[in-house]
Amino acid sequence: MSVDAGSNRKLQNRAVLGVLLMITGLALYPLADAFIKHLMGTYSVYQTTFLRSFTRLIPLFVTVFFQGGIRKVLGTNHPQRHLVRLAVSLVYTLSFMFAMKMGSLTIVYTLSYTSPFFMILLSAFMLKETISRDRWIAVGIGLIGVIIAMRPGSNMFEWVALVVLFGTFLSALNKILMRRLAATEHSLSIAIYPNIVMILVMIPCILFMEPWKPMPLAHWGLFAFVGAITAAGQYCIAQALRYAQASVLAPVDYSTYFWVVALDLFWWGKPPTVYMIIGAVVIVGSNLYILYRTRREEAAKKAATLATAEKAS
Repeated sequence: MSVDAGSNRKLQNRAVLGVLLMITGLALYPLADAFIKHLMGTYSVYQTTFLRSFTRLIPLFVTVFFQGGIRKVLGTNHPQRHLVRLAVSLVYTLSFMFAMKMGSLTIVYTLSYTSPFFMILLSAFMLKETISRDRWIAVGIGLIGVIIAMRPGSNMFEWVALVVLFGTFLSALNKILMRRLAATEHSLSIAIYPNIVMILVMIPCILFMEPWKPMPLAHWGLFAFVGAITAAGQYCIAQALRYAQASVLAPVDYSTYFWVVALDLFWWGKPPTVYMIIGAVVIVGSNLYILYRTRREEAAKKAATLATAEKAS
């Protein structure tokens, strides 16, 4: 299906809005992951992944009809770009699903915080973005905060950790590919296509590898809830990548740490340690600093634009 998307889908330079959307989208994922990990204690990775994607599609397709219909939302002139991104998304999602089933959320989220380094390298190489020293410093400080808070030991470096690192690299690449697609594609299409592909891939896995396990009504409700909040998270992240550069959004990945701490405390009854609190302060500081620098850079650009316009007149 072909549409003239390039004329009306443009990247926008609204970094603060992009950061806020990214924070919102990322806040929804730890909650969804906690429910998913709980459900994977009963059901296979394939069944859980199928239902996770299926329940995401329901609110997304409802939203499609308020955004101009299927043709306008899902139409594309760049099917090859979608296919590359869908392959990357499929492998990284399965990597994290298997890692979550076999390891703890702490291991998964701690090692996933290496994503900003992958993202900055990829954004510089693929998107030709200029990476300022301040952003490098903010990412480095944020990573130091993660190390202080989690104090990773040698037991983390098992096969699960390697799977998480591999998935994290692919996750960073996925965000770069999403940024490219955001220049011409509707945000809903960027969120919908991966879930359709995941469902199609999981069907033969359920039929021939691990059979479907019947579920009570309460678990159907949990999957529906997970689908709704992750769909909202996907959409927020897709929109964030339209409004801000990937390198600007990189430090925001650390914000999920606070939700993980909250889940540990209120769900599993594990309060944060002193090291976690110190690390949290460092992480918050790095995110606040990048927001401060973003505001200053935007203000400086506006001032320069006004000065140029005044000279021209």
